[in-house]
Amino acid sequence: MKDYDALAAVRRPIAEANGLPNHHYTAPQTYASEAQAVLHGSWAALGVAAQVPRTGDAVPLDLAGAPLLLIRDREGTVRVFQNVCRHRGMILVAEPRRIEGAIRCPYHSWCYSTKGDLVATPHVGGPGRNVDPQVDRSTLGLIEVRSHVWRDVVFVNLDGTAPPFEEANATALARWSEFEAPLYHDGRSFTLEVGCNWKLAVENYCESYHLPWVHPGLNAYSRLEDHYNIEDGGFAGQGTTVYRQLTDGETRFPDFPGLSAKWDTGAEYLALFPNVLLGVHRDHAFAIVLRPEGVDRTTEDVHIYYTTPEFDAGLADRNTAQWREVFEEDVFVVEGMQRGRAAPGFDGGRFSPAMDGPTHRFHAWVAEKLTG
Repeated sequence: MKDYDALAAVRRPIAEANGLPNHHYTAPQTYASEAQAVLHGSWAALGVAAQVPRTGDAVPLDLAGAPLLLIRDREGTVRVFQNVCRHRGMILVAEPRRIEGAIRCPYHSWCYSTKGDLVATPHVGGPGRNVDPQVDRSTLGLIEVRSHVWRDVVFVNLDGTAPPFEEANATALARWSEFEAPLYHDGRSFTLEVGCNWKLAVENYCESYHLPWVHPGLNAYSRLEDHYNIEDGGFAGQGTTVYRQLTDGETRFPDFPGLSAKWDTGAEYLALFPNVLLGVHRDHAFAIVLRPEGVDRTTEDVHIYYTTPEFDAGLADRNTAQWREVFEEDVFVVEGMQRGRAAPGFDGGRFSPAMDGPTHRFHAWVAEKLTG
């Protein structure tokens, strides 16, 4: 079956559809083409603004092979640039650091402001001559990438073709409009290195079907039957009607202000396509940025947020430990599915119409991106 036909099968109604073919999880060539169409061609998550808390902070990050630089400029604006000098393409910033003066290329010392302007070109016109009439600095600033910050996540559209972020994600923004309030990073981020294609991490997060067997502790109080599916064009996930606040006697995390009664005992978990996993609760939130590291490797950066800058440190430690345990329970599943994609007879699998709607929505979205 040609790939176009296989992708058409993915987009069929859920009861008739196949999942994405094996090579979408195992073939380097397919990984590269997906990176262009799916990750570079939409609003993909790169990192979080909390990674650059002070002016001048700079963090080098890759998006499916593209070297990028996350930076907070002198005015406090979060920006993203291609992390290469305009002279000979040298990587500018190799490790996270604070830019005290200018961004200096380690090769020939061309220098850029934190806004990306080219401000110095030593000896460019010959020894002792730092200007050259044939080198127009005004046209050689760093290449800035379209970016947008929502819920502290820094999204980028690398190829510049996506609609404005607010337009592309209008339904998700409206769904969680009650949570439009300041977020305070807890400083307890953690990272999981997972041996799977990044799409499997999205697929697993989308659905609650696996809760009784993979997360028995969580399912003991927030049961499978307490959950509901969430499906839309650019996101999918699950919600629960049973959320219990973590407490230490009389101590709890403060709630987000002005929430409706739905959130007293409810919580929702969205995969905002392509590569960020979000959760909201009455008293805290989290964001998991999936960083594809190759066809079968993914880094998961987990960031937890609270409603005020001051919160009980002991409770926050317990909360982080609980979420880490839950997310680590998923590792054997996504890695097992990755190994399973080497089975030559596997045709992408089938979907449960009742339980797998969110996963099918993600597969169909990827197929839509690849077929235009």
